[in-house]
Amino acid sequence: MKDLVLITGGASGIGAATGLAVAAAGMRPVLCDVARFTPEAADVWPTPFDVSDETAVAREIAAIEAQLGPIAGLVNAAGILGRTAPPHKLRMSDWDREIAVDLRGTYVMCREVGARMAARGSGAIVNIASIVSLTSAPVHGYGPAKAAVANLTMTLAAEWGGRGVRVNAVSPGFTRTPALQRGLDAGVMEEARLAGFSALRRLVEPEEIGRSVAFLLSDAASAITGVNLPVDAGFLCGVTWQAYGGLRGD
Repeated sequence: MKDLVLITGGASGIGAATGLAVAAAGMRPVLCDVARFTPEAADVWPTPFDVSDETAVAREIAAIEAQLGPIAGLVNAAGILGRTAPPHKLRMSDWDREIAVDLRGTYVMCREVGARMAARGSGAIVNIASIVSLTSAPVHGYGPAKAAVANLTMTLAAEWGGRGVRVNAVSPGFTRTPALQRGLDAGVMEEARLAGFSALRRLVEPEEIGRSVAFLLSDAASAITGVNLPVDAGFLCGVTWQAYGGLRGD
């Protein structure tokens, strides 16, 4: 029987791409989201639920395991992007929602699924953080939430490692998701500028994040836990070169 991997935020973007990568790696993905999937497929959990709602999460995780079997892998890809307003203009309701989904939602899912994994003595969790967990950006709710996800990943790795559960994070760089594409189309961001900051001179594709997640879930990563892996086309190592006139030409 293939290992069951539950993927939150699976309706689009990184979550959907991770589902394809997990399947290609020989595991069985089950996608869930707060929204209904259109169209629904065999690998979709039909009941929408909000990851920040601990009552809904407990109910749906119990139902998933009762119907489909034990969850061997968890990918926390559900999240919302941060607003870029300065602090005095960022509404607290927006800040609260970003923290609720991006941090609280990750913790609630980890707690509910990870405790079951620990009781069984095995499991792997991958949290989707962000490169802003490793640097600064004008996203005053999203950034701290993702930094906390990176810290939470290390903490849970230490908490559950002795019971056979590995916990890692992947920190995507600027990834060509529908959300980012909307920003590019609206002129809020410029693809050439983002690519020019990255050592590889390009954006990240969602399937590249998916393959990295699938690796961390697999036995090939059996000795890896507590890491925060940037998958960013070299953005973090390239961006500071702008202070010296930019990356060198080819």
